[in-house]
Amino acid sequence: MDRRFAALVCGRRSKYAVLVIWVVALIALGPLAGKLSGAQDNQTSSWLPASAESTKVYDELGTFVDRNSMPAIVVYHRDNGLTAADRAKAKADVATYKKQTPHLGGPIMGPIPSKDGTTLQTLVPLHVDPKSGWNDLPTTAKKIRATATDGANGMSVHLGGPVGFGADQADAFAGIDGTLLFGTLGVVILILLLTYRSPVLWVLPILSAGVALTAAQAFIYLLVDHTGLTVNGQSYGILTVLVIGAGTDYALLLVARYREELRRHEDRHEAMAFALHRSGPAIFASGSTVILGMLCLLAAEMNSTKGLGPVAALGVVFALLAMLTLLPALLVILGRWVFWPRRPTYGSPEPTQSGLWARVGGFIRPRPRAVWLVTGGLLLLCALGLTQLNSHSLSSTESFTGNPDSVTATKVLQSHYRSNSSDPVYVLVDTSQSEQATKQLSSAGFAPSAKPIIRGDRSLLQTSVSGDPYSSKAFDQVREIRDIAHGVPGSHAMVGGTTAVTYDVQQATDHDVGVIIPLTLIVVLVILGVLLRAIFAPVLLILTVIVSFAAALGLSSLVFHYVFGFAGTDPSLPLFVFVFLVALGIDYNIFLMTRVREEARQHGTRRGALVGLSATGGVITSAGLVLASTFAVLGTLPLVAFAEIGFAVALGVLIDTIIVRAVLVTALTLDIGPKIWWPGSLRNVPDASEEKIAADAAEDAAARV
Repeated sequence: MDRRFAALVCGRRSKYAVLVIWVVALIALGPLAGKLSGAQDNQTSSWLPASAESTKVYDELGTFVDRNSMPAIVVYHRDNGLTAADRAKAKADVATYKKQTPHLGGPIMGPIPSKDGTTLQTLVPLHVDPKSGWNDLPTTAKKIRATATDGANGMSVHLGGPVGFGADQADAFAGIDGTLLFGTLGVVILILLLTYRSPVLWVLPILSAGVALTAAQAFIYLLVDHTGLTVNGQSYGILTVLVIGAGTDYALLLVARYREELRRHEDRHEAMAFALHRSGPAIFASGSTVILGMLCLLAAEMNSTKGLGPVAALGVVFALLAMLTLLPALLVILGRWVFWPRRPTYGSPEPTQSGLWARVGGFIRPRPRAVWLVTGGLLLLCALGLTQLNSHSLSSTESFTGNPDSVTATKVLQSHYRSNSSDPVYVLVDTSQSEQATKQLSSAGFAPSAKPIIRGDRSLLQTSVSGDPYSSKAFDQVREIRDIAHGVPGSHAMVGGTTAVTYDVQQATDHDVGVIIPLTLIVVLVILGVLLRAIFAPVLLILTVIVSFAAALGLSSLVFHYVFGFAGTDPSLPLFVFVFLVALGIDYNIFLMTRVREEARQHGTRRGALVGLSATGGVITSAGLVLASTFAVLGTLPLVAFAEIGFAVALGVLIDTIIVRAVLVTALTLDIGPKIWWPGSLRNVPDASEEKIAADAAEDAAARV
């Protein structure tokens, strides 16, 4: 990093100016940051691209019905058969729903009895505001449930359908900002305390990360307000853990180098300037890689995935900015005492030269080929778990880690009713062909539930699928309905509805996986090539990241299936795990290999690899623990998709930092030697002899004793 920038950030007077600028920015942006939580858009339809068939149906649906209407299904059930009092109770509740339920989206239907006489269902359609209504669902659902359960006298009552399901999802996301923020801060503080062994120092990285998160949330809110950027519960939650996790990672690297330089420089301003000059480029390159990796998500068809790109990128931008300006200024202002009780005094020995990772390097040095062959083999063995990856869309009964009321309602409905009339499949056709379309659908077992609604030259038919409307079986039926409707000549048919939307989400996600993964690899490869001024090393590092990703996802698949008992994985899981592991995993490659390159210019590649490992192994491991812990906090949300992303990314980061970076990459570098920098000039720097490397290792061992 430019020496002038480093001197400006930590100058004797300018350090106070940096602090004032951040304080003023925080005061100005704080109120805007608080508005981001309420600006989320969690409608399923808003996640889709405009080209999706179900999106086009949604756009046209308002001509025929209230397209923002969704039913709450009140389910009454008694195992040994409903009594006359039960049926009277359910009928009386309908009148109460009409009086007490605001914003009805149509006439209430029911109670509809099941053939076995054990169950009744009442459909209460609600108009749900596309912006704020999702957050109001829990309150409305609570009122409906309270009416239904009052006086049930032993009859079980459940609330399901899109309203029940949406209310349980909204409850899961309720307080997500507080849950994730405090959970993430808790684990990060614990790890920083263990890393720094100081009761004070941890405050500065946490404070800087908090300021970065606030600034990022404010700017993202402005984008949502002025550009229509989509932010949902998923991207909002990931933003929190990403900013705190990545920001703390950058802080760990900077503080480690600053502490190293404090032992070499008596003046702390000079030590920080040198630390920024040396570690700043690696931190900047790491952050830039993550930013560009996240921006690759803009190539997605899914609006939710596309929206995550700039959200995550902006988060890392502010994390990077805070850790390269605010944190250095705070460290220099407060002085050496923040490291108490282990203050790095001028002239004291550097402990990393004889630490754990120096000993690991000493173990790898005599046998690098055997080490990387065994390590690579074990990782590939873990990757075999990919055979258990069941990446289909999770049904409504499979989406929660627990058993909320909507899941119970769905199971009761599936057991006692053949079709799901509460969640219709909409078929839009030209009016001239509506009769033919009706005949074709009826002959295939998808008879419309009512007469077509006609508006000029277009007509709306409504049918339904059997079973859970979010299951693979339901998706098969949607494909069949589309084949039938599209097959009617001149109908200009389109098929939509909640089930079709969810199916289109799965299809768009599959497309995004095929586009974004190669694009991300190319971007990261180019950045590594420019940074390391080589071709061989970047290609090799990319391959190690791919192996790391495959091992993490394979091992996670086994845990999901055999330990957690999940029915499958969310379709977006492979994409998100890949993007985060590649973008963030490259961070650790950059941390390690830029230090190896720096040392290789003086000592040769093999000796540089050992010095680089001993100098960065501790900070990389700490950074990995921080990032893994922050993503693991996602598992506290009672949603399978979040639990899977959190676990897989956390596991992948641990594998990447502890095994791949420290062991596999070091062993490969020691085995290949200077050729790893081909075609760069560094490949011509003579390597130290084996005798010299062994002598240096022996000297380090003697120093430890």
